[in-house]
Amino acid sequence: MTPHVRYAIIAFVLFLVQMTFVPLIPVAGFTPDLLILWLVAVGVRRGRLEATLGGFLIGLLHDLTATQFLGLAALAKSITGFVAGSFYNENTAEQTLGSYRSVLIALFLSVLHNFLYYAILFQGVERSVLLATLVSTLGTSLYTTVVAILPMFWFSRRFRTEWAR
Repeated sequence: MTPHVRYAIIAFVLFLVQMTFVPLIPVAGFTPDLLILWLVAVGVRRGRLEATLGGFLIGLLHDLTATQFLGLAALAKSITGFVAGSFYNENTAEQTLGSYRSVLIALFLSVLHNFLYYAILFQGVERSVLLATLVSTLGTSLYTTVVAILPMFWFSRRFRTEWAR
């Protein structure tokens, strides 16, 4: 199976999990974004072009299933995928994904994505846009970062890397 097909299948399965099961496990009203973790893996392993394209496609799929702004998730995930591709290094991809660096990358990308997404989404609300954006960004980003520890351990075992490097 080619890497593109494998990434597409993984993305679709994560999208289904994101839309069906993740809303069942909120913490203080926030849910993790599993697709950001997928973008971290694609960006670190494949580079900017594939992460940007993957982010756009998965964001567009998200937009088509949501009833909010069409194109907002596609824009936010495309930009996030582009930045994720900046962490691409052919020689150290497995070490990055199997170490604490992947968790830090997930935190950075989650903050970036959520700030872009919520800053546009909350335009026109009655209360403070900045406060609502910051609260939603930090809550979702922290939860996503905690969940990012699980794939870090998986990559660490798969590639036999030391996670504490």
